[in-house]
Amino acid sequence: MDLKFSTAAEEMRAELRSWLANNVPAAFTTGDAVAFASLDEEFAFLRDWQAKLARDRWVGVHWPEAYGGRGAGAEASYIFQEEMARARAPEVINRIGVNLVGPSLMKHGTEAQKDRYLARILSCEDVWCQLFSEPGAGSDLTALRTVAVRDGDVYRVTGQKVWTSWAQYADFGILIARTDPGSAKARGISYVIVDMHAPGVEVRPLRQMTGSSEFNEVFLDDVRVPVANLVGEEGRGWEIAQTTLAHERGTSPRQLVIHRMLLEDLVRLARERERAGESDLRQSVAAAAIEVEIAKLNNWRTLTRLVRGEPLGPESSFIKLYWSEMSQRMHDTVMRALGPRAALRGADAPTCGRLAESWLYYRAASIFAGTSEVQRNIIAQRVLGLPR
Repeated sequence: MDLKFSTAAEEMRAELRSWLANNVPAAFTTGDAVAFASLDEEFAFLRDWQAKLARDRWVGVHWPEAYGGRGAGAEASYIFQEEMARARAPEVINRIGVNLVGPSLMKHGTEAQKDRYLARILSCEDVWCQLFSEPGAGSDLTALRTVAVRDGDVYRVTGQKVWTSWAQYADFGILIARTDPGSAKARGISYVIVDMHAPGVEVRPLRQMTGSSEFNEVFLDDVRVPVANLVGEEGRGWEIAQTTLAHERGTSPRQLVIHRMLLEDLVRLARERERAGESDLRQSVAAAAIEVEIAKLNNWRTLTRLVRGEPLGPESSFIKLYWSEMSQRMHDTVMRALGPRAALRGADAPTCGRLAESWLYYRAASIFAGTSEVQRNIIAQRVLGLPR
């Protein structure tokens, strides 16, 4: 495993650090929650922010230059996340497009699909969502019931998807559906691109316990999808979905850098408690620091594989399993550090309520992107070779 970055990657780090110092809005640099009047206002701001990053080619730095990236490789993607976190910069909003759709289309899409979609992902001209999970098929995606019936040069798609981030703002979605209704499990599933503005697509936001509504349920009622939007071969969509899921679970260091920032918050809160004569958090803070270091080494192992051009494989499930459960332990410690102040919201709350909202959000960490039970099964069967 390599423990240092190349000279070119470090030069890019310095350039990005300088750019962020000159461009990150001052309201974000304090570490407090930034208040928006509505989710619409927040999304519009973040879309403009990504477009600004993209104009200077800071989105998808690991993408090939032909598709709008820098061709800088996996190291650059890691450094991008680190420096964004260090600057407390707003996140890239079209993450599903950049991290999941782009790599999947580059590997499995036609040249026409790559030319049509890729560059507009980075600029945020097109926003993407992921239409995989269903009400009765979240943990077991192969039990999906959405069907896509071939009718000449279109598929007629009917079904329901859920937990679809930012679907209310999406222009396109990647969807898995059963094109062979008589097949079972992974057989007969196809992977298609859906125009989210097409007739028959209905998006209903879901209000979460954080108070936000970026998740949605999506209803598809006889939606006509051109056959040209099929990615890969008909009936082989499950293999393509594995590419998407591997990138969702293991190639982006986003969760690592988020939790390094959380550790900084935790250390600050623990020091405040110690100054007040309460030193009950030392062991918990030390445990959190060790866990973040382990997460970093796991991410570096993955990064080394990517730099060497090796396939990621099912080991990505270990990365996802580890950070999701680490996250919940860390957030519980943060709540202990906040004590009664954890119930506060608004300007009077620590970090203006950002930490309390993060705790609520990460209650779902062991569910989204594949439950902990699913990850353990993948590790057992595909990594350890244990029987089903």
